[in-house]
Amino acid sequence: MNLDLTDKNAMVCGSTAGIGKATAKQLAELGATVTLVARNEEKLKETLIELDHKEGQKHNYYVADFSNPEQVKAVAQKAAENKTFHILINNTGGPKGGPIFDAETDEFTNAFSQHLVCNQILVQALVPGMKEADYGRIINIISTSVKQPIDGLGVSNTIRGAVANWSKTLANELGQYGITVNNVLPGFTATDRLENIIDKAAQRFDGDTSKARNFMQSIVPARRFAQPGEIANAVAFLSSEAASYINGINLPVDGGRTKSL
Repeated sequence: MNLDLTDKNAMVCGSTAGIGKATAKQLAELGATVTLVARNEEKLKETLIELDHKEGQKHNYYVADFSNPEQVKAVAQKAAENKTFHILINNTGGPKGGPIFDAETDEFTNAFSQHLVCNQILVQALVPGMKEADYGRIINIISTSVKQPIDGLGVSNTIRGAVANWSKTLANELGQYGITVNNVLPGFTATDRLENIIDKAAQRFDGDTSKARNFMQSIVPARRFAQPGEIANAVAFLSSEAASYINGINLPVDGGRTKSL
């Protein structure tokens, strides 16, 4: 199985923490040259130091805030001018939780811009290079809510579904160029965002976060939360030559929690 990413350039968004950081590290370990993108420059510098460079890679980073699409566009265009990217990992922090009925309309607008619009900007900048290279992997880190809406995440459920349909459409259009587009759907993963979700869920248990955590783990067949590196493993496989005929899928990495097929 060919998982070697030597001589491949990868852009990883949201890459200073959680799944994004784990993915950047995994791709670097497989030989890719990684470009980190996130809004906090200090964390970008810290993450850059942690990346493997045994194949002589010269990793770099760009500062971009995904709440500012014009800034993302400027970064994407500059990056594409400097090198050809073979791998794009779209990964952005999810919208705040809460019932969909209570959500303000601008929450939907902002989330749509931050997720789908910025994804589109990055794709339009990087895909021409992928076409020339006859190799492209676009992987979107979304959520299992694509298959089964999650209670209390109304805005996220809505926007993640839009991204999934955008992705499937893109997969149909780009497959002929040796470019695959796939979605990875993490389940409960040990990140800062999950801690926030646990804190909100604790309201159902008289504020007891331990009970909330135990309950959430109990509804996962694996009876535990994922580690970010376990999600990154799936992303790395889909980035590789070994996954060349996998296109347009939603891949849950959730310990079996999603009940739908």
